[in-house]
Amino acid sequence: MKEKEAEKRIEKLRELINHHRYLYHVLNKEEISSSVLDSLKKELYDLESKFPHLVTTDSPTQRVEGEPLKEFRKVKHYGEMLSFQDAFSEEDMRDFEKRIKRITDEKIDYFCELKIDGLAVELVYKNDVFVTGSTRGDGRVGEDVTQNLKTIEAIPLGLRQAEHFSKEEKKVSGHPGWGKNKKSVVVRGEVFISKKEFERLNKERKKEGLPLYANPRNIAAGSLRQLDPKIPAKRNLDFFAYDLAADIKEGESVTPFNLKTHEEKHKALRALGFKTADWERYCKNLEEVFAFYKEAEKERDKYTYQIDGIAVFVNDNITFENLGVAGKAPRGGIAYKFALEQNTTIVEDVHFQVGRTGTITPVAVLKPVSLGGVTVSRATLHNEDEIKRLGVKIKDTVVVGRAGDVIPRVMKTLPELRTGKEKAIRFPSKCPLCEEPLIRPKGEARWYCKNEECEGTRRERIGHFVSKKGFDIEGLGEKMVDKLSEEGLISSPADIFALKEGDLLPLERFAEKSAENIIEAVKAKKRIPLSKFLQAISIPFVGEGAARELSYRFGRLENIMKASLEEIENIYDIGPVTARSVYNFFRDKKNRKLIEDLKKAGVVIEKEEREEKLRGKTFVITGTLKALKREEAEEKISRLGGRVSSSISKNTDYLVAGESPGSKFSKAKNLGVKILTEQEFLKTIKGK
Repeated sequence: MKEKEAEKRIEKLRELINHHRYLYHVLNKEEISSSVLDSLKKELYDLESKFPHLVTTDSPTQRVEGEPLKEFRKVKHYGEMLSFQDAFSEEDMRDFEKRIKRITDEKIDYFCELKIDGLAVELVYKNDVFVTGSTRGDGRVGEDVTQNLKTIEAIPLGLRQAEHFSKEEKKVSGHPGWGKNKKSVVVRGEVFISKKEFERLNKERKKEGLPLYANPRNIAAGSLRQLDPKIPAKRNLDFFAYDLAADIKEGESVTPFNLKTHEEKHKALRALGFKTADWERYCKNLEEVFAFYKEAEKERDKYTYQIDGIAVFVNDNITFENLGVAGKAPRGGIAYKFALEQNTTIVEDVHFQVGRTGTITPVAVLKPVSLGGVTVSRATLHNEDEIKRLGVKIKDTVVVGRAGDVIPRVMKTLPELRTGKEKAIRFPSKCPLCEEPLIRPKGEARWYCKNEECEGTRRERIGHFVSKKGFDIEGLGEKMVDKLSEEGLISSPADIFALKEGDLLPLERFAEKSAENIIEAVKAKKRIPLSKFLQAISIPFVGEGAARELSYRFGRLENIMKASLEEIENIYDIGPVTARSVYNFFRDKKNRKLIEDLKKAGVVIEKEEREEKLRGKTFVITGTLKALKREEAEEKISRLGGRVSSSISKNTDYLVAGESPGSKFSKAKNLGVKILTEQEFLKTIKGK
């Protein structure tokens, strides 16, 4: 066959194979047998072998390729990959809706789908070809697992083209032609394995005398983290898409697709060649959500894959975005989980752990028990009040439960099974490590150790200080921190920056290169943004969101340290408990000394200044912005001293109206709120 003929034949074979992949994985149809499909793939492979310059990255033959990797590189996501908060009851769901209605007066309806118990990934397509796939990681940065994802047949290597769309698919609002205008497409979804595949793999493990896998989710996660793509290729991984996250033109910022609802996103995903969860439903209110949940729970054992609940989205995309984010979770979505997986066991003992902020947490030591395919021997009892509520004693028979990745907890005590040998649990009056008296602040459920020199608190704080949420020092994990503490090399976070290579070499298992690498890693992390620094030093109740707000509001650490309680309380999204904690933290001499020691050790806290140009002004953003991502616009407003709200009211100063504004536009007009076009908004925030 001549090259031109081969090129045409290759193109037709690829199109035909991809068509049948779409029929099988998306529409659940099979028009030709698997043996016929294999013969088509074989012909394509032979032709590409003869004319290797005609091979493309989206060819069906390229699902397993390349040599094993040495390590995974890091990939920054197109916008943060968030994870949903969990709900376990109708009451939880009603509370979820109440929180939404406190923020917006828009009409709320929902879109529900099955929640697959798998691993979330992000797929990036450029010019319609799959180029990068990554894990969630910390939400902002994940690991590049492109080669492993290419082995999954349910993930298209190239997007389905508009000329193949049905009439129904072409009706989807904002539907593409994306490849033609050189846009990138970002898709998010869940990688998982079927129950049948899970059983097959465990049978093989049993024959080989190897330990059995605990559950399907662990296999899916472990498979994606194999450096050799031939390993996941043998495990028949599967994939469901759940979100069409972004539509990016080269050289421009991320903008949402012109799709009005989450339901339309699913239609667009299927049109592009992706499989979505088998069962999904539009629900006009919570009562319909509850009905869908009950049906899914009743049928869960019939599915070929594991589900642990349903995912519930506010259906309107603009409303969903305007609701914003609370912590690491979107306010407009929630995971409505099935009842906790439960089992009974014996409480053998209770240990009291000291956390990094000094909080004392009681942990039940259990007779080992299987829970959802995982053996557990510890369960949290939360606090003293929870112990009293449960009425639990040592040697009691208890019900323990867990759902998804939630830490197992004691759910209920079974006093009917007592023998008389049970012992009451006595909450300590002194710290279990340093024996200093414990205190319980008024209005709080926790007891905590106030001793800054407490061994437990100190180690936890140092561990957090060097973790990803703090200075992110590579090579200094929990075990290394413990070792350095035991040897007396560090007793404070500031000591880390005084370490020398010679201090580490005498330690067991420390080769010269390893010691050198750690010292270099420490030196490289001496500069840190203020918001990260605030997280690193373990201020009680201050997480990522509060740290960012403090940083934007005050700009410099010195300003926070001298701020009044009232000034801190006036910061948007910082409550009175957090404000009091921040205020007290910086009035403690030991904390001020730590900061001084860190500065002397060469730590540079980078200013995150913002102007006061928009101080006291409240903005609402509606519609699609062209020049900025919505989160970029919100950050700029915040940096200039303004506040971003999700709902229009008489207290709103400006409505920023992008393309296709929602009902907020009309409401702003009726209330007399000043409306800015995107260009007018950009002029407002430009310069000083």
